[in-house]
Amino acid sequence: MAEDPGEVEFVQVATTFDAVEEAEALAASAVQARLAACAQTEGPVTSVYRWDGAMQKDKEWRVTFKTTAALAERLTEYIVREHSYDVPEVLVTPVTGGHLKYLEWVQSETRQE
Repeated sequence: MAEDPGEVEFVQVATTFDAVEEAEALAASAVQARLAACAQTEGPVTSVYRWDGAMQKDKEWRVTFKTTAALAERLTEYIVREHSYDVPEVLVTPVTGGHLKYLEWVQSETRQE
């Protein structure tokens, strides 16, 4: 990993859960494992989608993880492994800019020792 935060690519990884307790537990465990510097839980949100050929409408809680691009795949694997959904949403979005001190903090908190 580059030492200059300007050279490190940052991402946000988002997923959803049908229970706030599960959302908060996975958020905490991913931060504890240093796969993300921060995880924010928000909701409920209403999700409308098709599953098994039928329309569904459910309340869900979104978790957004702040991490580095280098950890995105490991974090995705962690979310999929720990998630209760058969096919959890996991979307990785590049961060194209931000406050340098915050990005330095994200880099520091996700450094794998």
